[in-house]
Amino acid sequence: MHRRWLLSAFAVLLSIVLVACTTANTQQPQTQVENITETTNTNSQQLPKGSAKRVVALSSLSADIIYRLDQTKIIGITGSKLFKNDSRFKDIPRVSEGQSPPNLEKVVALKPDLVIGAEGFSNIPIQKLQQLGISTLLTKVNSWESLEELTKTLAKSIDADPQPLLSRYKSFLPEKPTQGFSTLALVSRQPILAPNKNSWAGDLLAKFQAKNIAADLQGKSPVGGYVTLSAEKILEANPEVIILVNPPQGNSEAALLDSLKKEAFWQQLQATKNNRVYVFDYFGLVNPGSINAIEKACQQLKQVV
Repeated sequence: MHRRWLLSAFAVLLSIVLVACTTANTQQPQTQVENITETTNTNSQQLPKGSAKRVVALSSLSADIIYRLDQTKIIGITGSKLFKNDSRFKDIPRVSEGQSPPNLEKVVALKPDLVIGAEGFSNIPIQKLQQLGISTLLTKVNSWESLEELTKTLAKSIDADPQPLLSRYKSFLPEKPTQGFSTLALVSRQPILAPNKNSWAGDLLAKFQAKNIAADLQGKSPVGGYVTLSAEKILEANPEVIILVNPPQGNSEAALLDSLKKEAFWQQLQATKNNRVYVFDYFGLVNPGSINAIEKACQQLKQVV
């Protein structure tokens, strides 16, 4: 069990590193990448002249947004597990599988006029595509505002109207948020890793007025937007609500909870004493992933915090 948790923690850390930074950038022969989050940075990147008609998306969130804006424009997608049983994408070619790098031969063969990557994961393939003269866009979504900006940027790139999607996003949030409970979100047990306000998860908690106990903390975590916490720090904060994140490889909720119950500090917390411990999926809360994943996380947050 201990070894399984170490592997799970490592997988979460790796996934956050690969997916946590996502700013929408527009580039012409240059470099950048895809992480856990997505925004818009127009320094050194340039969208194709005119409306893009053939788009390959190397991140699941960008693929989903493009499809919802204009499904005729998306011609290639990443092989994310989020799309495994999604009938919308069953006939669209996959140019990658899981976290493997995209197959550049497949990408080029599709003759795209725009390829969208995500900062932290797509840098090298994006650079190579730029050298071939293919227009690219790099993304980074680490806040609600960056999600909205990304949607506007993608809509502009394919000459679509972003408003229906932006209105849908707004419906995910509480109309009149009230100050919520003190909350601890745990994305890893070893080390104990929690999001601060500079992450997608931290910003989402703030949108629901949850009092994230790690919001203003800074640390030496290798993952931007996340901090490591000691058991002493958690006991001192004594959160009213605890959110556990199932790692992307999907261990069972029971295994997740059982492992934490073995920690000496666990039973001393308000949240555990009052049975206010909740398990969230990695996609939606840590990695935005897709519009449906974000909506599901928001629905859970409305009930929890």
